[in-house]
Amino acid sequence: MSAYRLQQLKGHILPENKITAMAGSPSPLTTHVLNTAMGVPGSNMTLNLYRQDPSTEAWSLITTGTTNDDGRCPGLITRQMFTPGVYKMYFETGQYWASMGEKSFYPYVEIVFTINDPGQKYHIPLLLSRFSYSTYRGS
Repeated sequence: MSAYRLQQLKGHILPENKITAMAGSPSPLTTHVLNTAMGVPGSNMTLNLYRQDPSTEAWSLITTGTTNDDGRCPGLITRQMFTPGVYKMYFETGQYWASMGEKSFYPYVEIVFTINDPGQKYHIPLLLSRFSYSTYRGS
């Protein structure tokens, strides 16, 4: 891996084309991507947030974002849009590893979860290496 890319991962060099998620008040749903293989945040990773329609089971895109230098993607969804239901976070892990000149076993990671009480705060971390990942409901 190049020294430039390592500096970019550590947050010292900003990418030129960041996609921003929804702005406004703090999101009731947050994520944090950690590249556990390198011990750095998973910065500059594209992710999509979807909600499932309960009658058709089709997925509707809510927002697209890119993780920041700390591996977080603030402003995923507003409180008003956050309703009970089934949601999915889709992380572009293959693109992330390819941007560092690496290959990954998982081209993407989908985390599907149910929201019963939208009044609570939900945190969905993604711990990632090229050949494994894990997640949990954080606080």
